[in-house]
Amino acid sequence: MTNHPTPQRDPLAPLNPINPINPINQPSPLDRIDHYQDTLPRRVGRAEDFGPLTLFVREDGGSALQARPTRGWRGRPVTAADVAAVRARQRELGVPESFEWVDESAPALRPAVEETGLPITPRPLLILPEDAPTPPLADLTPRGVQVVTVAPDDPWLPSAVATAHLAFANLGTHRGEVGPTELPEAQRQLAAAITLMALRIQAGSTTLVAAMEDGVALSSGLLPGVVDGITEICAVGTLPAARRRGLALAVTAALIHQSRTRGAHTTFLSATDPQVARIYTRLGFRPTGTALET
Repeated sequence: MTNHPTPQRDPLAPLNPINPINPINQPSPLDRIDHYQDTLPRRVGRAEDFGPLTLFVREDGGSALQARPTRGWRGRPVTAADVAAVRARQRELGVPESFEWVDESAPALRPAVEETGLPITPRPLLILPEDAPTPPLADLTPRGVQVVTVAPDDPWLPSAVATAHLAFANLGTHRGEVGPTELPEAQRQLAAAITLMALRIQAGSTTLVAAMEDGVALSSGLLPGVVDGITEICAVGTLPAARRRGLALAVTAALIHQSRTRGAHTTFLSATDPQVARIYTRLGFRPTGTALET
């Protein structure tokens, strides 16, 4: 049985909107997620104030950040005009007109976004209960596969980054044609992203896990960081030609282990669709809400 460090004392109780003074009233899982999604982008970018909305602008050369509801906003309801103002600023900056939020935490934002004509993609949001057992990685890893935490100088780092890119360019759970033969070209196109990933791993701000076979990453996923005992498992993807082997499940199990090793008491993720969400429930995750993105 693996021993893990005692989870951090929950620092969010004072942020509980029900009673911000009395820490006995613990924050809800959705409030923890909201705190994480507001805090993490501030580590790599700046926040621009649009009243009920906040636009995060990346300053470390990585992929663009999204706009989201302003945490703790107590002013007027968000409107389509607010969304339009943020979208205009995103166009000015040359970044995608992207928003990301939890529907149950900001129910007024969806109709405001829809009014501007921006399409919305819903994704199941799941959380791992604090008392859920850590999945047995050895039992979940297919024969002949090694699940590793990637170091910045590992030779398989490029394939781990490229695998996620190819996986999300070919969404689904079905097996497909795209496989290891497509990795070299993808790695060439993603040279800058691979360099940035190595720097983040070296700095300790990102944890990358990969399922390896014959020296090549067939599946990968990451933890972008732990914020006050909260973290997100994200970008878990498998090469289409290697799907239906349980590789993503093994990668996710390893990421759960890493999150708890780093003292996280709250671990969440958003699945691409309900079918994928059901796979994550095998590891103990429970549906919590709906993540929305544009």
